[in-house]
Amino acid sequence: MRRRLLLLTVDLCLIALATVAALALRDNLEVSLSRLQGLMPYLAVTLAAAVPGLIGMGLNRSIWRLSALADYLRVIAAVVLIVLSAVALGFVVDRLEGVARSLPILQGVLMMLALVGVRVLIRQRHALRQRIPAVLAAMPEATQARETVLVVGLNRITELYLQSVAEFGADRISVAGLLARSAHHTGRLVHRQKVLGTPAEVVEVVRDLDLRGVYIDRIVVTAAFGQLEPEAQAALLEIERSSGIKLDLFAEHLSLGSGSGATLTRKQANLGSKNDDTVFSFAAADLETLAQRPYWRVKRVLDVIGAIALIAALAPVMPLMVVLVAIDLGLPVIFWQQRPGLGGRPFKLYKLRTMGAAHDRNGRRLTDTDRLSAVGKFMRRTRLDELPQLYHILIGDMSFVGPRPLLPLDQPSAYGARLLVRPGLTGWAQITGGRDIAPGDKAALDVWYVKNASLALDMQILARTVPMVMLGERVNRAAVQRAWQELWRAQVCTSQAFAASQGRLEASLGGVSTKQAA
Repeated sequence: MRRRLLLLTVDLCLIALATVAALALRDNLEVSLSRLQGLMPYLAVTLAAAVPGLIGMGLNRSIWRLSALADYLRVIAAVVLIVLSAVALGFVVDRLEGVARSLPILQGVLMMLALVGVRVLIRQRHALRQRIPAVLAAMPEATQARETVLVVGLNRITELYLQSVAEFGADRISVAGLLARSAHHTGRLVHRQKVLGTPAEVVEVVRDLDLRGVYIDRIVVTAAFGQLEPEAQAALLEIERSSGIKLDLFAEHLSLGSGSGATLTRKQANLGSKNDDTVFSFAAADLETLAQRPYWRVKRVLDVIGAIALIAALAPVMPLMVVLVAIDLGLPVIFWQQRPGLGGRPFKLYKLRTMGAAHDRNGRRLTDTDRLSAVGKFMRRTRLDELPQLYHILIGDMSFVGPRPLLPLDQPSAYGARLLVRPGLTGWAQITGGRDIAPGDKAALDVWYVKNASLALDMQILARTVPMVMLGERVNRAAVQRAWQELWRAQVCTSQAFAASQGRLEASLGGVSTKQAA
């Protein structure tokens, strides 16, 4: 109870400070005592409206160090409710005497920044305390693929399984979601895992997850298989027969499965097996030096400051883009895909939708060209569909500059060294290579950036991103050649990969030797 009261008090203080700051901005930072006194009635009704608003949204019961996007959305909803209520109450009390029309708008924006910002800071502080100092040095283990599981059932056994995974198998098993017998449960959360549909819809669910970059390795059935609907039983057996997905009936044995002796799944094949030759690798001493570079702390601080500034500056633009997407494609307006981040740890990458449904009414798969709308083309061309990624930068999933986060399908373990830094909104490979170069060349550019990252290089990349967006991508063969040569001299890449890159470069130059091209 004391903790809830403390959290409520802190939020109320932030709201009060945001209201006074809004008045200061409205008056060009020239605030007199009389203006503050005139603000008191409006401030009083704001705090009066804030108490039930914060409690009603459950913000005094949240755990700030574990806050997530859902918590921040509740904060935004609470701020809108509080400001509207304060305006209505203020009009009833004294017809908003002395309150400028722009004040509630400034107040709302500052309240959002204050309430969300303090939660993000507490989350980041907790993350830094929990961060493993040797995370970069442990990259060979961190980049290994985790098994992705889809759970069928919603009962006590399901709860036991989810608790066991969280306690004993969090580093080896990733739960993609649940399938419950009742369609009424779709969308609900169980131990923070979302119910994606019913067992009879397993084919559609797996197909939808594939589109989002989430590849199911195993389906764990925690319900009695014989009690499932015949359609669900047939669908599960067909998936096991026609794909590499393993069907695991929990009733047969009480085991999490260590993964030893498991058959090679699609995801493991895509990421590369343990016997594959790693193209890029750093010596242990180089990894330790890389992990201890002071620039990473500076870079993180700059990311947070830049993200907050851009979110505030683009606050009027985001609602407009959301409305355009809703009119063009309908709901939902946000699309997500699972991507490997720092150390290979997966995170959900959010984008504004630019494509329609993947299948037509008859279930026929549509091409990307057919799915892309006119508004979607514009948003992709201008990169406006990536505005939600400012949220990822703010919470630490991404950085402004770094290797672009790829789908697991496009991120083989042979190129795992590019995951030594946070993925970026833009990167060296984007401004020098774009989409038209070989995956190996793009990985070489990313690994070269990992090795040479600096404030000056980041500023150069950001400056060159603007003309790239406006004029389009161009391949800089000299930059690709330099990246491979420097990585080879530093013994970061293998001789076979370097030789293959030289062959590609000669072919792209029409047979001219790489020495002459350089």
